[in-house]
Amino acid sequence: MGEAVEFYPSNGVSGINNHNDSGKINDESHIKCGWYEEVIDDNLKWSFALNGVLHKGTSRFQDIVLLDTKHFGKALVIDGKMQSAEVDEFIYHECLIHPPLLCHPNPKTIFIMGGGEGSAAREALRHNSIEKVVMCDIDQEVVDFCRRYLTVNQEAFRNKKLNLVINDAKAELERRNEKFDIIVGDLADPVEGGPCYQLYTKSFYERILKPKLNVNGIFVTQAGPAGIFTHKEVFSSIYNTIKQVFKYVVAYAAHVPSFADTWGWVMASDQPFSINAEEIDKKIDKRIDGELLYLNGASFISSTTMNKSVSLSLLHETHIYTEDDARFIHGHGVAYHN
Repeated sequence: MGEAVEFYPSNGVSGINNHNDSGKINDESHIKCGWYEEVIDDNLKWSFALNGVLHKGTSRFQDIVLLDTKHFGKALVIDGKMQSAEVDEFIYHECLIHPPLLCHPNPKTIFIMGGGEGSAAREALRHNSIEKVVMCDIDQEVVDFCRRYLTVNQEAFRNKKLNLVINDAKAELERRNEKFDIIVGDLADPVEGGPCYQLYTKSFYERILKPKLNVNGIFVTQAGPAGIFTHKEVFSSIYNTIKQVFKYVVAYAAHVPSFADTWGWVMASDQPFSINAEEIDKKIDKRIDGELLYLNGASFISSTTMNKSVSLSLLHETHIYTEDDARFIHGHGVAYHN
């Protein structure tokens, strides 16, 4: 995983190869008492124990690892960064998907940029008003092994309302004539050499994404770490960039244990948001199939209140994402090494 991720078996030796010559996982490759280690910053690492490595490889676009961890269950790691863990992914995906759908008066169509593991689509398909979900991921290999290993999303992948497209999200939005009620950025974090950073730029939002929203349309994106020490990496910049394009912008955050940090999202529209805890709860009961595990009206309202340090950073941020002036979180993607 480049310089961002290492694997340590019990004897302390790093660099494990879990594939035979055909590229399949060997039964004996499961590591006893092994550890996964992610470099969060130059002087900070985050590690946890493994039952084994389910998949390890490099696609055209990204380094990919699927881990079986002792504490967080199955975990997807891309370009050395934790993307999703089985036991707490509901926090991230409920916060990503349900606020924009609940703020929209009658959402019927949704376009998901990224989201190859299927969890964002799963949550969107729980809304009884949804008629069509387009999930566009650039990496066929990520989609294939998530469909195979992440059994919780297999029903979503089989849903007839889901239209799965393997393509660059920018190119896919450009070529489509249709518009959507909701557009979601379920993208990997912007890392140098990664495939996604151009999908966080002002020109992309302004020229390609916004014109594909219907009247009353809402855009939401994951916006990286939003902790007291990490929010200036990309969160405040993504927020400020979106403010240049949309009239109404809401930032919110929640702690995701497997990310070892508070995480941020940004929601935007040219129509004002009506955010009321009691009304959100009513919509959850009326619109969504099954119980949410994390989100309710009160928790969403509270998630929009930042601490003083983060609030001041959002208020005073001046950086705007462009193709020539992007910010990155720690780590590097495949293109950087090539």
